[in-house]
Amino acid sequence: MTTDDAVLHPGASTSCARLFGTTLRGLRDETLADPSAAAVVALADAAYDAQHPVADDPDRTSAAVARLAEALGVASVPAGAPRPRNWRTTIADVAADLDVVDLPVLLETWARGVHQDWCDAAARV
Repeated sequence: MTTDDAVLHPGASTSCARLFGTTLRGLRDETLADPSAAAVVALADAAYDAQHPVADDPDRTSAAVARLAEALGVASVPAGAPRPRNWRTTIADVAADLDVVDLPVLLETWARGVHQDWCDAAARV
């Protein structure tokens, strides 16, 4: 992954963006031939963006959280919800379990956790 890829996720550190890119590389390569892979990649992109809020671009974060809810088929988090204090899981957890669990399952579990973290943060308001 190049440093240009990190620009796609301005709220993330370079090392985190690289890990995300490396973890999804094979699945991204399959997206043209496999619509189910494309859906999983879109879910992962939404979760990653939702987990990396950009302080000076709240609309980007709100859009990511809305995309995440839509991809999961769940209720959206109210606009303006505070950022979660902690994350249940991150892309590092997904990458760590790749040899044990299939990537699409890991990504969906992670995405559901990210959405729930946003829901919990909204409930604190």
